[in-house]
Amino acid sequence: MSNSAPVERFDIGARLSEMAVYNGVAYLAGQVPEDATADVTGQTAQVLAAIDKLLSRAGTDKTRILRAQIFLTDRADFAGMNAAWDAWVAEGHAPPRATVIAGLARPEWKVEIVVTAAI
Repeated sequence: MSNSAPVERFDIGARLSEMAVYNGVAYLAGQVPEDATADVTGQTAQVLAAIDKLLSRAGTDKTRILRAQIFLTDRADFAGMNAAWDAWVAEGHAPPRATVIAGLARPEWKVEIVVTAAI
C-alpha cells in the first residue's frame, strides 16, 4: 500500500527528529528545557517556548494542539508546572492533556512535554 503524502521531518538527528509533519498533523518529540538550573515553572516556560517555535515552523500554533502529554519527575512540581502552563495556554483552546510522574532521561530535567497539533 503506498501513500503519496510525504512525511516532512525537522531537525533530524541520529536518534530522533524534533518534529514530523504528515497529512496535516504535526507530531512533536518530547521537548525539554535548555536551562535545567531553572525551577519547574521556568523549565516549563522554556519547554512551552520551544513548542511554540516548532509549531510555528510547521505553520500552526498552540490553538491547534490536539493532545498534550506532560511528564514530571516530582508530583510536588504539579502546581509550578501548571502556573507556566496556565499562563501559556490560549483561552478557549486548552487541549486534551495528561500528566504523568516519570523518570526523565536526565536527572536535572523536571519536565518534558509532547504535543500533537493540527496544521
